[in-house]
Amino acid sequence: MTSDSVASQPGVMPLMDHLRELRRRLLIAVSAILVGTVIGWVAYPLVFEFVKQPYVTGIAPLLNREGFDATLVLSGGIGSAFTFRLKVALVLGLLLASPIWVWEIWAFVLPALHRNEKRWVYLLTAVGVPLFIGGVTVGYLVLPKGIQVLVSFAPESIQVLLNLGDYLSFMLRTVLVFGIAAQIPLVVVLLNRIGAVSARQLAAARPWTILGIFVFAAIATPSTDPLTMLFLAVPMTVLYLISELIARFTERRASRAPSS
Repeated sequence: MTSDSVASQPGVMPLMDHLRELRRRLLIAVSAILVGTVIGWVAYPLVFEFVKQPYVTGIAPLLNREGFDATLVLSGGIGSAFTFRLKVALVLGLLLASPIWVWEIWAFVLPALHRNEKRWVYLLTAVGVPLFIGGVTVGYLVLPKGIQVLVSFAPESIQVLLNLGDYLSFMLRTVLVFGIAAQIPLVVVLLNRIGAVSARQLAAARPWTILGIFVFAAIATPSTDPLTMLFLAVPMTVLYLISELIARFTERRASRAPSS
């Protein structure tokens, strides 16, 4: 089959057109991130207060200890202040531009999918985004408790100096762990839909899965206290049980559907 005949078929695009389309969508995505980064640079004072708040809330109960002090410092050279502000602005730019660059990725992939596959992509995206945002929110709310527990290990009557860059990385890692963990229903339902696991297998593996969830939560949470671990493990367990029910419901509906 010649390239002309391939190009003439509906839904088929030559390789060079694919590359041009990819370049165009990458330019749009990068431009949106740059605009978001500029906004983050301008709004840096407000954003920094939001970033610092979990630390302030977390160490507040510890300041009652005699001689105890914990301060955020910015170290690393004369350009560290600029680098830190740029990093915060870039993170905010990625967040603000996420609807655009996520859509550009899907818009490039969707034409190659069948109608039924597109429907599932829309459904998973509509469910996955709120789940991720909810997980990130929970992670931000439990962050002060994790900070309090970790800083409390410092001996009394000393001054704790915490690097601001390390704190930002710690904060981002924590909220991302909670956001990714909230995607459990999507992973389970997707595996069920492609036939990798059945509802019966999910039910049989439930005790071991819940045990694995608690082990993961114990490793992934920022502190060693059981309360923070439960804040991650309990929602993950509930989401897993919900996804098991969804898998069972979809299998029953599929079994009742008339075969073609």
